[in-house]
Order: sequence, then structure tokens, then C-alpha cells
Amino acid sequence: MGCIRMAFGAKAGTFDRPPRDPVRGSGFPGPCRRAVHGLCLLLVVFLPACGYRLQGSPGSRFADPGIRVDLRPFANDSYVPDAGAVLASRLREEMQRNGFRGTFERSMADYLVEGTVREIREEVSSHGADKFALEYRMTISVDIRVVEVTRGRRLWKEDGLSETASYYAGPDFQYTESNRRMAFEEVCHRIARRIGQTMKVIL
Repeated sequence: MGCIRMAFGAKAGTFDRPPRDPVRGSGFPGPCRRAVHGLCLLLVVFLPACGYRLQGSPGSRFADPGIRVDLRPFANDSYVPDAGAVLASRLREEMQRNGFRGTFERSMADYLVEGTVREIREEVSSHGADKFALEYRMTISVDIRVVEVTRGRRLWKEDGLSETASYYAGPDFQYTESNRRMAFEEVCHRIARRIGQTMKVIL
């Protein structure tokens, strides 16, 4: 998550005052200023975790029950057979969780959402004492495009949108495969959440 920079610029006054110290910025005491900065960072970090989400722009149609969105299973270039279908399903769930009240249908759609699962990559992130892989890191990369069908206008396009999750491996095949699947589901959820939050803003 990005950093928040707060600049406190000194305004030009009508009195002959000495210039402020650029290091100090505002007139607040150092501890007070640090406390305000810390509070802002806490709000940015913890509000999304508590269920507070991005608000749609004024005039947004995201919550309009009359809109129709064509959101079919994504194309899939990865080795996981159902990756495209799972990601599209998670995106539908995330949109509804964010307040979407329209319908998902192809006929007479107002918006088209297309995606492609380009790659699922797994890398060893740690080894056990026996030198065998103990932990893997899974990364899924997706291309996404959102089009306003009625105007033929592209609202958003991003290539290489990716998220990562880790999972543990072991000598038991079922244990490893179960963990791998859970990591896959988690990464799909994270990608869907990012796409869903963006769509709430652009629709």
C-alpha cells in the first residue's frame, strides 16, 4: 500500500514575518505532528480491514439494479484448468460484496469485463533442513479490460495485474496439493478484490 505524504506549506502573510523552518513545516509541536501522521496511516491501513471500502464516484452506476454486466469466465493460458472460471466467479462475488446490484448477463449488456489468466508461477521461497523445498510462493498474473458497450468506450485496461501467496509443501502429496489449492484460491480472491474495487470507481 502506498505512503501518504502530507505537506504543510506556509502561506504568505500580510505581516513581515521571518520564514518558517522548512524542516519543521507547520507550527504544531514535533510529537503532535507525528501523532497526527500516525493516526492517518492507521486509518488508511485498518479501515479497509474493518469493512470500509472505496466509494464510487458521483453518478456511479455500480449500485444501479438496472445495469447488466457481461462477465464470463476469463481466458486461461495457465496450467490450472479452472483458473479463468474461478477468478471470474470470485470477481462476481467481490462486486456484489462491494454493493453491485445489477445482473450478470451477456444479452444487452451495458458493460463488458474481459480477462485472461496469463501465468501462474511457483517459486521455492525456503528449504527445510533436508534441503527439500519447504515453502513455495505462487504468483498469478492477469490481463483485464472493462468496456462500456453502449458507447464503445474502454474504461480500464491493465496487463500483468498480479498477486502472490505462499504455501507449505511436505512429503505427503495430498497435503502439498491441498495447500497449493488454498494458495491459488487466496490469490484469486486478492486479484478479484483489486479489480472489484477499481470497477466500483470507474462504472
